Amino acid sequence: MRYLIPVLFLLVTIRVSAQAVLDWNDLERGISWEEGSVDATFPGFLQAEYSEKLSSLEGKEISLIGYLIVLDGIQSIYMLSKNPMASCFFCGNGGPETVSEVFFDEKNSFKMDDLIMVTGILRLNRNDPSRTYYLIEKASAFGK
Repeated sequence: MRYLIPVLFLLVTIRVSAQAVLDWNDLERGISWEEGSVDATFPGFLQAEYSEKLSSLEGKEISLIGYLIVLDGIQSIYMLSKNPMASCFFCGNGGPETVSEVFFDEKNSFKMDDLIMVTGILRLNRNDPSRTYYLIEKASAFGK
C-alpha cells in the first residue's frame, strides 16, 4: 500500500510528459507564410512555413486550451479558437493562426464558446486551402 501513491504519481507523470502542452503564442509565433508559386495547385493559397518546434511536434500528441466553435447545427464540425465566437474570433481579433480544426474521436457535449482543453494528434496543413493551418486529430476534450 505504501508504494501505491508513488507508483500512481509516476504513471501520471509519464502520461503528462508524453504530450506537449501548447499555448496560442506557440501557434502564432510558429508560422509564417510565403506566396505560393504560379505553378502550385492553389496559386493564391499562402504556403505555410512552420517553426522547427511545431514541425517536430507534427504527428505527436499535444494539448491546447481554447474556446470551442461549433460550425454546424448537428455538432459534428468543430474548431478551437484563441478567442470566443462572441468576441468575433474571425474579424480582427485573430488570424488563421488563432484557430485549429478539431476532429473528436467521440461526440462531446460541449457548447459554443465553452473553454476547454483539447488533447490530440497535431497535424500541420501545408497544402489544403479548405482547412485551417492547424488540425488536431483523435481529439478528446476536458472542460466545465
